[in-house]
Formats: sequence, C-alpha cells, structure tokens
Amino acid sequence: MAYWRLYCHIVWAVKGRASLIKPEMEDAVYRIIGHKCSDQGGFAYAVNGIEDHVHVVAAVPPTIALSDFVKGLKGSSSRFIHTEYQTPFAWQSGYGIFTVSERNLATAIQYVRHQKEHHKAGTLVACLERFTSEDDGPRLELDD
Repeated sequence: MAYWRLYCHIVWAVKGRASLIKPEMEDAVYRIIGHKCSDQGGFAYAVNGIEDHVHVVAAVPPTIALSDFVKGLKGSSSRFIHTEYQTPFAWQSGYGIFTVSERNLATAIQYVRHQKEHHKAGTLVACLERFTSEDDGPRLELDD
C-alpha cells in the first residue's frame, strides 16, 4: 500500500434542502456514513450536520475516485434512512468537496463537530455551506 494523507471536507444536502434529518435519526445516520467511509478504505474523523445537510471530514484512500467515495456515502445513508425510518428520502445530486491539509485537519474536524453551534451563532465558513447543482470548480487565472 502507498503512503497517503488525503483529507477531505465533504458536504451535501437533502434534496430540495428539505429538513428531513430529525434529531432522533442523526446518530444512526452519521454512524452509517462513518462505517461506509471505513468500508471503502477511508476513515471518518467527523460526521455532523443539521436537518438539511451533512458535513464529513474523512481520509480518502487513493484507490477510489473521490466521486465514487462520496457516492458510496450518500447511497448507503439514503438507503438506510429510507429503510430504517420508512420515509421517502433523497440527497441532492451534487456535493462539495475540499481538500484539507494535515496542518488544518484539527480545525476542520472541530468545525464539523460544532455544526449546530455554528449555525445558531452565524459563525459559518461560507464556502463550506454553499450548495449548488452546477459544476463549480476552481478557476485558473494565469498572468501573461
């Protein structure tokens, strides 16, 4: 196995930003997401959110495409919610993903662990809370 340190902050929302993740569901849903990280060869450092979206800080192995990794997290948790809680459920089609340096890993973990407090206090990091269905990658601006 290769030496790797690929840390990501992943965010995705409930379809239509519906408030469907009820407090009584959170622990089980977040646990399923953490287990799926492990099943795919990664590690979940933090999983948390509010009623309409989820944040995950994870180490993602280089043996799996990021899109497949996220697809696995979203798919397993959606199936779990639908089956366990007998409720129609779907995540939005897109997601946000940001790389995190090893130096900033603890900060990212704390941000995710304190999601509810950040939302109540308005101390959010705007780019981590932005949702769009558009492909919105970075722009490269070169000087002449």
